[in-house]
Amino acid sequence: MRDFHQPGRSTVFAENGMCATSHPLAAKAAIGLLEQGGNAVDAAIGAAVLLGFCEPQMTGLGGDMFAMVKRGDSDEIIGLNASGKGPTGLSAAALRADGHETMPLYHPAAVTVPGAVDGFCRLHSDMGQLALADVLAPAIRYAEDGVPVAPRVAADWAEAAGDLSGKARDLFLLQGQVPKPGQVFRAPGQAEVLRKIAAEGRAGFYEGEVAADMVASLQALGGTHTEADFANVACDYVTPIKTTYRGAELIELPPNGQGAAAILLANILAEFDIASMDPWGTERAHIEAEATKLAYDARNRFIADAESCTRVDHLTSPETAKSLAALIDPNGGMTDAESVSEAVHKETIYITVVDKDRMAVSLIYSIFHSFGSGLASDRFGILFHNRGAGFALAEGHPNEAGPGKRPMHTILPGMLRDPNGNLISFGVMGGQYQATGHARFLTNVVDFGMGPQAAIDAPRCFAEAGELKIERGYAQDVQDALAAKGHKIAVPDLPIGGAQAIRIDAETGLLEGGSDPRKDGCALGY
Repeated sequence: MRDFHQPGRSTVFAENGMCATSHPLAAKAAIGLLEQGGNAVDAAIGAAVLLGFCEPQMTGLGGDMFAMVKRGDSDEIIGLNASGKGPTGLSAAALRADGHETMPLYHPAAVTVPGAVDGFCRLHSDMGQLALADVLAPAIRYAEDGVPVAPRVAADWAEAAGDLSGKARDLFLLQGQVPKPGQVFRAPGQAEVLRKIAAEGRAGFYEGEVAADMVASLQALGGTHTEADFANVACDYVTPIKTTYRGAELIELPPNGQGAAAILLANILAEFDIASMDPWGTERAHIEAEATKLAYDARNRFIADAESCTRVDHLTSPETAKSLAALIDPNGGMTDAESVSEAVHKETIYITVVDKDRMAVSLIYSIFHSFGSGLASDRFGILFHNRGAGFALAEGHPNEAGPGKRPMHTILPGMLRDPNGNLISFGVMGGQYQATGHARFLTNVVDFGMGPQAAIDAPRCFAEAGELKIERGYAQDVQDALAAKGHKIAVPDLPIGGAQAIRIDAETGLLEGGSDPRKDGCALGY
């Protein structure tokens, strides 16, 4: 139980349904859709699309999406990969010839064809209950009428506004200025797009005048995209991958996402007695940091488009984890592991919804960097992600950029069956941090017995790009001890990631939700 003398959040309990996400308007919209008779799929889609206007720096229709769904009448967990592919004209050789050693970030070459809308439409047609127009109604309303900018959103907006260019600056700055908390942001062009999707389904986005606008805008900027590239977008149902950690089952999605890295990291940590460590002490932070370096080095070497990734069994093998764990020095930080890629950032939304029938949805939806590529379509104002920045340009690399390939993705929805059989639908935002965030949430729950809210509230650290980023929730003496082990300590201006979770009690069916105070959102039930 938390100390009620101190600021904090109480766990949210409910019986009929629940949503946990990063903006209160989206949580309210999800509950409203459930109360209208929609199921968790309807609510998750409607609220996620709305988040593209509540947090436009984080996500939008020009992005990608992954989801897991557990139907109410089954324990089976279904995975959906709605990440887009490189356009037909994408050429790593051409980019190398132009002098690029890594994928350019704010350039149409980094714009893979967005897959999220196709994924939303597929999930809805296969599993939704309400009409698509009803599901999208809250997002259409707020896109047109506007959303007051929330405090954390305003901070993120200010940090990344310089990456906007051309039409995107006109659309995502208010009279040329970064919005302040409480100022209203509107996206009437995207409201028009949503009406087309509501009436025509995926064809309203991937064909006709919306697709023509996106293609013409990208080609004018130097992109190779064609209308056929958009028309051919198709998401895929995938089989989740799993590992067992001290009696709990961690469930992730397979490549091109980094779920295999989360499993590898969890398996490395299983080689240590994490439960005997101080949860906010030096030893745990050090072991997790070293395990992260090793797991992410493997991720960067092997994870790619599913057809190019041949080492999933190797990455998820307990034997691989055991060998890597043996390389960790408990007294010193390693310097020879490959540094984690600096081209990966943290702009993502996550939402989880559980309905009265205990259908659970774990969904993540992203434009990659803050404001994605910083580029937008001329007519409708679709902000393009830059997920192609997840490609490698090294010739022969499994993740080498190319047409029809999906890049390595950092975003991953998660589910966890704890040792008592309770199902937790959860996700951790933070781009590159997400695999480590999944492992930390797992160990907070399993090794330290925390509920969803406590596991989310707890301080975080992350080994990234040669530094150990550490939140101010860690005591100074712990930071000093980590520095003495060789870690270069850096306290980031903004906190590390964000998280949301809902636990379904295996015996009673009671819903228990937690929402990250690092974001503006909440868990809300009814």
